[in-house]
Amino acid sequence: MLHQDAVEVLSAWTAPTPEEEALRAEFLKHLRAHDDAMSRECVPGHLTATTAVLSHDGSKVLLTLHPKAGKWLPMGGHCEASDTSLAAVALREAWEESGISGLDLLPGPLAVDRHAVWCHPPQSWHLDVEYAAVAPAGAEAVMSDESLDLRWFPVDAIPEPTDEATRRLAVRGQAALNSGSRMLG
Repeated sequence: MLHQDAVEVLSAWTAPTPEEEALRAEFLKHLRAHDDAMSRECVPGHLTATTAVLSHDGSKVLLTLHPKAGKWLPMGGHCEASDTSLAAVALREAWEESGISGLDLLPGPLAVDRHAVWCHPPQSWHLDVEYAAVAPAGAEAVMSDESLDLRWFPVDAIPEPTDEATRRLAVRGQAALNSGSRMLG
């Protein structure tokens, strides 16, 4: 079910840049070639979901200082056997890593990214499908054991070390929130 959802989501998604269109096509090719593409056991690489958690007004983004990457990154991670959709993975990972209940997932995906990881040494790939979610007003984040630190930053002042994908996702999430978009359920 999750594999089929990923195919449907990526087939329907219009990539906003030529680079992301090439990645979207690569992700779909990977899904066709690997029945286990949604599982971390898929050695060449596997699909993952990331979520930029925004403050209720969209002015700030919650980032985790990732212990392995050593960078400020949005919440995200691997798919689990119980997940039924990429959106569900994105929301679960955001809740697990932020401790914030009542997150409102914005329609997505908003971006895709491919980055090297060490799930299967010497290297494999995360084929990352990226979303954004909005925290309720007054939400207080709780750091998980998957983080060295957890902080809110202005969307337009994300600190180093980070990456361009994090900045892009935060800005796109803010734009989606400002447009009034919301997912149902």
